[in-house]
Amino acid sequence: MNAGSWIFRGAGRSLMSMMPADAGSALQPLRAALAQQTRPAAPRAAPAPAPRSTGQRLQATLRRDNEALSPRALRRMLAQLQAIVDPHVSEVEGGRRAQALADWYAAAAPQERHDLWLLMSEQFVADQKAAKVAQAQYAAAVGTADEAVAEVRLRRATVSPRRRLLQRISVFPEGIRFLVDLRAEMLPQLKSDKRLQALDVEMEYMFSTWFDVAFLELRRISWDSPASMIEKLIKYEAVHDIRSWDDVKNRLDSDRRCYGFFHPRLPEEPLIFVEVALMDEIASSITPLLDEAAAPADLEKATTAIFYSISNTQTGLRGVSFGDSLIKRVAETLKDEFPRLKTFATLSPIPGLRSWLHKNAGAMLEQAGDKAGAELARAAGAKPLTAEALLAALDKPLALEPKSPLRAFLTSCAAQYLGRELQQGKPADPVARFHLGNGARIERLNWAGDPSGKGVKQSYGLMVNYLYDVKRLDKHRALLAQGKIPVSRAIEELYF
Repeated sequence: MNAGSWIFRGAGRSLMSMMPADAGSALQPLRAALAQQTRPAAPRAAPAPAPRSTGQRLQATLRRDNEALSPRALRRMLAQLQAIVDPHVSEVEGGRRAQALADWYAAAAPQERHDLWLLMSEQFVADQKAAKVAQAQYAAAVGTADEAVAEVRLRRATVSPRRRLLQRISVFPEGIRFLVDLRAEMLPQLKSDKRLQALDVEMEYMFSTWFDVAFLELRRISWDSPASMIEKLIKYEAVHDIRSWDDVKNRLDSDRRCYGFFHPRLPEEPLIFVEVALMDEIASSITPLLDEAAAPADLEKATTAIFYSISNTQTGLRGVSFGDSLIKRVAETLKDEFPRLKTFATLSPIPGLRSWLHKNAGAMLEQAGDKAGAELARAAGAKPLTAEALLAALDKPLALEPKSPLRAFLTSCAAQYLGRELQQGKPADPVARFHLGNGARIERLNWAGDPSGKGVKQSYGLMVNYLYDVKRLDKHRALLAQGKIPVSRAIEELYF
């Protein structure tokens, strides 16, 4: 008890002794306060113990309540992993042992799998002593004839045996499929368990090597493809959901093309695929492209290829980029088939627009200026016009008239978001980041380009065309590297 509490308690008791007996309810607050001061403090809950590293658990005898594998089982699992990378066994034998690991994994509980990830991440690290020796030797060799050899030895010394483990696991027939699925399952756990990051970084590096575009095959997917392949399109389509078999048949019609990248170890699984519409102009709306009753376009008049959907299919390959190579390869293939094609563009969603505007509506209103603000206030029926009232007035964008100040404001905000908003030096919108990183430029905004519920929820129904000008791809990349987003004059004219 501190001095203030002691004085309060003593004064309170003296005061109560002086009060008449019929004071009644007037004393209740004082009694409650005194009771609170004299009641012993509840003991503080002990903080939860930090999770033990696999090194600590391997040295222990008993497991804790939150640990899936006992120390003995953990030691057995480590021995099994070490047997896979044993330098005295062949690649084939290492692959056979890895197959046994995959069989165990298939039947393991989620927490047991988590323990395996921890072992792979924490127990297969580079030899620090060997790395220090190699580093010293390299430092001594700089500027001499031995520098190149010392540099190679340094790189070898810093390579972890974890990489060798992944190589051996990839040997058995389903090894790469197993690793891709393992990483997909592990990715959601990275934020809550930083100990897994070493394994994740190693896997991303290995996958970028194994799935290099030089090893990938570009294949067309058509209505004549096996039904199992078409089912995968339905399953993995991430931009515009495929509603039925008639829908997918429309997307594979004579005026459409669908191409995917395939890996020889995953021969029936597209890693990424793109859907293309062949037209005589740049598309401004997704609705006619998805209209199952629409007649096919005349291929003799086709001058424009519209990439309207690009979908990655393997979560476990996050961070491995093949989208830019896919678009280039598809453009080359289409050009060979249809020499009249001159324009290659996308019809793309703007998935981050609404959430961004909800955070920046006030700033955008200030940029619009007093005159535009007064017009917006009249259109929204709110004076003074607040950011909240403005957002409420924009909530049903498809009902806005063509000349509505609200519609003009929203379009300008979209142009600002796409053409000027950077995060860590890169475009804020994820789809813009992808296409602009490939060398495209922002060409045109399309009102009500996607009137679906999803389109309105994400971007107020707006869509954007990114133009792939083959002769200017490098120029656009250079601009982006300087923090300047390449845009057309039509987009510039929309800025505040």
